[in-house]
Amino acid sequence: MPSRTDKSWRHGAVLLDPEHTRFALWAPDAYYVSVEIEDGPSLALLPQEDGWFVLETRCPAGTRYRYKIDENLLVPDPASRAQASEVHGHSVVIDPDAYPWHHTDWRGRPWHEAVIYELHVGALGGFAGVERHLQRLADTGITAIELMPIAQFPGDRNWGYDGVLPYAPQSSYGTPEQLRHLIDIAHGLGLMVILDVVYNHFGPDGNYLGSYAKHFFRSDKKTPWGDAIDFRRREVRDFFIDNSLMWLLDYRFDGLRFDAVHAIEDPTFLSELAERVRQNTPQERHVWLMLENEFNEASRMDQGYDAQWNDDGHNTLHVLLTGETDAYYTDFAQQPTHKLARLLSEGFVYQGESTRHGHARGESSAHLPPTAFVLFLQNHDQIGNRALGERLAQLCPPEALRAATALLLLSPMIPLMFMGDEWGASEPFLFFTDFHDELADAVREGRRGEFADFAAFADPAQRERIPDPNAEQTFEASRPAVDALLLETDKGQDHRSWLELYRTLLDIRREHIVPRLPGAKALGADVLADKAVSARWQLGDGSTLRIDLNLGAHGVKIDEHQVQHVLHESHPKSAELSQHGNLNPYTAIVSLISSDVVEEQDEQ
Repeated sequence: MPSRTDKSWRHGAVLLDPEHTRFALWAPDAYYVSVEIEDGPSLALLPQEDGWFVLETRCPAGTRYRYKIDENLLVPDPASRAQASEVHGHSVVIDPDAYPWHHTDWRGRPWHEAVIYELHVGALGGFAGVERHLQRLADTGITAIELMPIAQFPGDRNWGYDGVLPYAPQSSYGTPEQLRHLIDIAHGLGLMVILDVVYNHFGPDGNYLGSYAKHFFRSDKKTPWGDAIDFRRREVRDFFIDNSLMWLLDYRFDGLRFDAVHAIEDPTFLSELAERVRQNTPQERHVWLMLENEFNEASRMDQGYDAQWNDDGHNTLHVLLTGETDAYYTDFAQQPTHKLARLLSEGFVYQGESTRHGHARGESSAHLPPTAFVLFLQNHDQIGNRALGERLAQLCPPEALRAATALLLLSPMIPLMFMGDEWGASEPFLFFTDFHDELADAVREGRRGEFADFAAFADPAQRERIPDPNAEQTFEASRPAVDALLLETDKGQDHRSWLELYRTLLDIRREHIVPRLPGAKALGADVLADKAVSARWQLGDGSTLRIDLNLGAHGVKIDEHQVQHVLHESHPKSAELSQHGNLNPYTAIVSLISSDVVEEQDEQ
């Protein structure tokens, strides 16, 4: 771990010893910078080369401060390690070594053991609230929790993608010490902790960088959120790379998920980021790095990353389960069963083909192992970017969803689920923010305008039904009602049956699939009929994993075959029927053929 005086950690307030802090701000467009200590002195920072202002002074942890730019603009530290309250207020000097870690021997888990549970910290009650769920998640078979972004954002509630202070844990969720305690407790239960970080833009309220460091951005390149961040500049690259290292080293996060990297203009930044992370984290630690990348750049897997989110997988399965083909689902409307077969055998569906916009998307991915892809049926985007935030449990037959869940949890790809999936939660996950005045109006109307391409909301009057993101009840409605598991009602029993399915499938994955995943490769997938496929993978020990899947309402005819070891069947005797050429509706049959049998079949 870099020392506290390492010059590569220049951004922000760095505690040098219990009594002294170094303040460093990159402000190339400022003439004068001072640090304003709350209830204390105003201290001038000394100008340095390349636009830096730096001061080392007596200042203990817990001190509240802001920067004053050119005697007229008070701003928080853009690399604030904590905020006293909100994004416009005082930053706080933090001692990263003050927390007494209990599980100091934790080294993480190998990537092939990943079963990821994405959650929203605020919806579960802050850092302390998330802690209360950890034992249940570990007992279910989850091996990693992934926190949606926690960087300080405006207000008290937000998805997290409007963060403006990337180094500061959101103050309404709890303190840095509470975050460390959450991670520590998770490690004690065998759970990895992943953080979703946003390096492609800043939120619309509370980012002052343009006032004193206008070249942090580039006006010649645009993203959906405005001017692109200028990753050509060393100071900018270090700002985000050091941020990754802070989460991994100071907080002991086990991995990072990088949001929408296709909106990062500089193609070299991601490779340097991964290289620096690998250089600065101990080799004995398992550190996971994942990308969300609309471009389906398979080549990124050669640059230090473990996997990419497979949006193609979700989109294909969503069309097959729901029949919806509006907006971006249009790209998956034609021959979705063939697309399912391709993603199971090759990873990405789009590997250079044109989308509905006429743009080529993706790179060849068939050479990658299945563990290079994170598969999901739902995530925050795919639920929350629906106008009314419905989950799949409300959109498709439950039997079909159970079969698709078997595919998710027992395929060799890395499974990810969203909070509530494991017990069939019925609460929506809506888009929510905490903006005010004109910005609140713009966000509300912009949100409703996004759905003009959907048939159900083509009429402006229908779009008025879409919940106001800034209303507190929109956030409250998005909290998963976990207590429903305890209800002695038919609904409570239904929730418990979903939980039992997840536990059963994850037990199977842990016992029969995970030990064989290293070295796994796809052997191909066949279309059996509309909504029905059969996929096979060779596992690392030479055995063959086979999944026969029918998401349709009608049985289909398949080739008769011998099932050696049935790991899971959606309905009793489904596997027996399949041996006689019948695959039931809404059925998943997962079987394992030992390496000895595979060799005998090859010889024959």
